[in-house]
Amino acid sequence: MDVTIITGMSGAGRSEAAHVLEDLGFFVIDNLPPMLIGKISELARSHKPIRYGLVVDVRSGDFLHDLSVAIDELHRDGAHTRVVFLDASDDVLVRRYEASRRRHPVSDSERVTEGIARERSLLESLKGEADLIIDTSSLNVHELRDRLRELFADHAATAALQVNVVSFGYKHGLPLDVDVVFDCRFLPNPHWVEELRPLTGLDDPVRNYVLAQPSTKDFIAELDTLLAMTLPGYEQEGKAYLTIGVGCTGGRHRSVVVGEQLAERLRGHGYRVTTHHRDLDRE
Repeated sequence: MDVTIITGMSGAGRSEAAHVLEDLGFFVIDNLPPMLIGKISELARSHKPIRYGLVVDVRSGDFLHDLSVAIDELHRDGAHTRVVFLDASDDVLVRRYEASRRRHPVSDSERVTEGIARERSLLESLKGEADLIIDTSSLNVHELRDRLRELFADHAATAALQVNVVSFGYKHGLPLDVDVVFDCRFLPNPHWVEELRPLTGLDDPVRNYVLAQPSTKDFIAELDTLLAMTLPGYEQEGKAYLTIGVGCTGGRHRSVVVGEQLAERLRGHGYRVTTHHRDLDRE
């Protein structure tokens, strides 16, 4: 039995995540109180579906305690579980609530900012323990759906570590959802080569330029050695997902090339790897 628990900040996209999992063939239950999650094992014994998507939020009673107990119960029943935490920056959440004209579910007043702050405080420890954090700040509905499909399409219950490589630009802010970050701003920048500036790291001229630098080859080789040593340790600790961030100044050239190279190396080591270039289309 494979159980994916979707949680996180209100307004960060839990409902959209539920729709995507449902489209991918998960048996989805929305707004399920954590104290009832243990009943899923009973359901699985009498029904065919073995891939469940459970959407839970902080409004459900003694949330953190009940969720911890429920996950322990699933583990005792032999289920493979993962907790996916959807997050977004405070200013983005405020704009989404203003657009929807909804009241924040954990706010004691009409102030959305108060509800966001309270919910973030309540969920802080859960976010730290989540298997996968997805930052939806810069994603519209369609982009979020595509991102989730990348992560969960054809996903089978397995203990193997899934690696997500995310390229980004430091001038657009550090991603909220990365576990490990590598900075490649020390590499020669194609932005200053006039004919390369309008291109991206997915184009051959930029790729060839970046990879022709001796420092690039050494950097990728060192990263390959480091990750070959550390990733098995993450697996032994039971981590299901690892998100690696690779950053450069704008997120369009160096980080894209290095991220793609890193993903290729990791696939060669037998890991399932997805890539996401967050700032590829931003100036």
